[in-house]
Amino acid sequence: MNLLLDGIAWILDPANWTGVGSIPERIAQHLAISATVLVISALIALPIGTLVGHTGRGKELVVTVSGGLRALPTLGLLTLLALWLGIGLQAPIIALVVLALPPLLAGAYSGLESVDRRTVDAARAMGMREGQIIGKVEVPLGMPIIVGGIRSATLQIIATATLAAYIADDGLGRFIFAGLKTRDYAEMLGGSILVILLALAIDGLFAIIQRLVVPAGVRATRTRELRSRPPRPRAVVGRPITEGNPE
Repeated sequence: MNLLLDGIAWILDPANWTGVGSIPERIAQHLAISATVLVISALIALPIGTLVGHTGRGKELVVTVSGGLRALPTLGLLTLLALWLGIGLQAPIIALVVLALPPLLAGAYSGLESVDRRTVDAARAMGMREGQIIGKVEVPLGMPIIVGGIRSATLQIIATATLAAYIADDGLGRFIFAGLKTRDYAEMLGGSILVILLALAIDGLFAIIQRLVVPAGVRATRTRELRSRPPRPRAVVGRPITEGNPE
């Protein structure tokens, strides 16, 4: 408990909010690294996942590759890349891209697979081309699951981006590694708390986005289904009654 209070006190110390290497600067660096990794990963994974989800082809290969990437230890991969590429952000960015690809791939192809095939067949019967079916039917309807994959990848990136400080002097991980080196556990714990708070804030933002991207027609249909759902019979003292109806 004392260590937790020391970590909070370190965060609230005004001296840590100004100057070079301050908390705002480290947060900005952490977000910049995370955003860069997310954009690169999305440019690779989303088109592949969308194509697999639309055609149904290559899913076994994608699942196998994703499983293999998940099994790679990020710190070990980062160390190998650092020995090859040297000090800097190149190695952390590549290692984090490898980490982010599986959830993005899974979200993309699962999102398109979740679309009712009858809806796709109807769009095709109306004369829509395959590109139009993807862009106007499958992607909008599968967007909540796609955003869920992006949300999962983003949280993993933010949590693991602390390792960037292992190779480069960037991000909130710098506080953790510096505190570990100097045995300043308040700084170490304070850096960890900042990463947790940042991840929770981003997760909350994506939770809102995930709700907003549900198509209006789907929301209306769900609402009508809930309102038109028949009352459930309940048994009270051995006698069935119907919810919402007085005896």
